[in-house]
Amino acid sequence: MSSLTYCSHCGQRTVTRIPEGDHLPRVVCDGCGIVHYQNPRLVVGCVPEYDGRLLLCRRAIEPRSGYWTIPAGFLENGETMAQGAAREAQEEALAAVRIGSLLAVIDIPEAHQVHVFYRATLPDGQHGAGIESLETALVTAADIPWADIAFSSTRFALERYLADRDAGLEGLHTASLARRPDGA
Repeated sequence: MSSLTYCSHCGQRTVTRIPEGDHLPRVVCDGCGIVHYQNPRLVVGCVPEYDGRLLLCRRAIEPRSGYWTIPAGFLENGETMAQGAAREAQEEALAAVRIGSLLAVIDIPEAHQVHVFYRATLPDGQHGAGIESLETALVTAADIPWADIAFSSTRFALERYLADRDAGLEGLHTASLARRPDGA
């Protein structure tokens, strides 16, 4: 269940068991009694638009290096989801975005993650490859490289973004998606 062998609080060896009053196996320290809960991680990102085109990043890191995605990554402690989405756009695409409305919340149970995407604008149109990207591009809807999209959640967010834009809406979309065997 966990790679946590020693308690981060007291250093004692941990065990996996169902604590009293719980119903799931947890990593527990019998030395100090701490239960080390392991909960899903939040991935935050955005779909930045400039002059009708969307900003995509081609990944320079695994998983799915070489495939295209929207700027996104793990939420850091001490930041809001919107702040995290803006930070990820800066880190991955050197893009100063303006975060807009919430676009999608996607459960990825097999990866123990929840992906949250916002609509965003790229006020000055400036972008470039950050350290986690091979390249960035502003693309029209017709030029999105659908066969080379890195993750199912990215595809979902892009499809919903485009459908909403075409309909003049700003809906909130939810889904639970299975992770493909290749990690997408």
